[in-house]
Amino acid sequence: MDIMNATQQDTPDKGKLKVNLTSQIDARPIADASVSISYTGVPDSRLEQLTTDSSGQTETIELDAPPLDLSLDPENEVQPYSEYTLQVTAPGYEPVSIAGAEILSSVTAIQNITLSPIDTPETSEEVFVIPAHTLYGTYPPKIPEDEIKPINESGEIVLSRVVVPEYIVVHDGSPRDTTATNYYVKYKDYIKNVASSEIYATWPADTIRANVLAIMSFTLNRVFTEWYRNQGFEFTITSSTAFDHKWIPERNIFDTISVIVDELFADYLSRPNVKQPILTQYCDGRQVQCPNWMTQWGSKSLGDQGYSPIEILRYYYGDNIYINTAEAISGIPASWPGYNLEIGSRGDKVRQLQEQINVIAGSYPAIPKVTVDGIYGPATAAAIRKIQSVFGLPQTGITDYSTWYKVSEIYVGVSRIAELT
Repeated sequence: MDIMNATQQDTPDKGKLKVNLTSQIDARPIADASVSISYTGVPDSRLEQLTTDSSGQTETIELDAPPLDLSLDPENEVQPYSEYTLQVTAPGYEPVSIAGAEILSSVTAIQNITLSPIDTPETSEEVFVIPAHTLYGTYPPKIPEDEIKPINESGEIVLSRVVVPEYIVVHDGSPRDTTATNYYVKYKDYIKNVASSEIYATWPADTIRANVLAIMSFTLNRVFTEWYRNQGFEFTITSSTAFDHKWIPERNIFDTISVIVDELFADYLSRPNVKQPILTQYCDGRQVQCPNWMTQWGSKSLGDQGYSPIEILRYYYGDNIYINTAEAISGIPASWPGYNLEIGSRGDKVRQLQEQINVIAGSYPAIPKVTVDGIYGPATAAAIRKIQSVFGLPQTGITDYSTWYKVSEIYVGVSRIAELT
């Protein structure tokens, strides 16, 4: 038994876990799948056996975790999260095993898994092993770069405006590692994965916001300047901490981070008279020091002191940095109306929302269909509340900015299902 599990047994706190399963082929939720949970490294220690519902989700369960204080103290050297192994089976799909899913005290780990349909008589289990969190493990420090890229070189591709992409291509290795796999990842999923890999979800909300803004701005700089494609590579960004951020295939994310990414996903950091998003570099501030960059543990300390996200960012990057919003969001059918839709709202935006709800309900039976009349009544509010419940947003029944784009994102996914079938 390692020191982490010993600590966990001596002073067990509780964290939570919820598993979401979808099909790799058509993004439909997978019902009636079996999810077995055990301690990583102790495969015979089965703790829970869960079954997914019609939305492809398990119930949210509590699991032992080390004390909360371990993830809040920069001087602590004990692993502040416990590790569990998830074994997933579903009729007609290849089984998947994920070792090292992280459970932190007091927050909910969300494990999203896509399953591949069985296409050969012989099935083999796909195994993912999640490496250590970057604040606990040892990773190469970031190689410094200019935060603003020159864009006047002949032949260089630069986008005409800042656009939030629907997908980015992540090279799971260093840039010149030709053996590394390229993954097509939804932009928001990428940001949630990186933030969950690089900061602790137990930190103050405004610290999480500051770090998410830095991660998104850095990523959008890579997108805007076509940084790797201009060097002849076929990807947007890498998973190497020496060059970019830590991104880990099939790792779990956390609820506190997910909600903030959904809230801020179109934002990035700017400087006056500079068109491109700023390449906001940072380090942990404990294992590695980085003058003039944000440190993650330092941002946590400022969050504890009540600093706002922009105050944290300006503390490190200077007073002339500010938060900007992308001009366009790729892959969605229509833009945010600019105000919340709620009971009593009327018009074309409500009608469009109702149409999208009904398409989503075709793939998610737990979500009720509504009358498409352009009037936001109790039935529409109830359907939105259910969507918010299924997809991890605050359950208000009001279509705010985060909910609007979440509905659009799901609608696009399930519309493609309809096209495929």
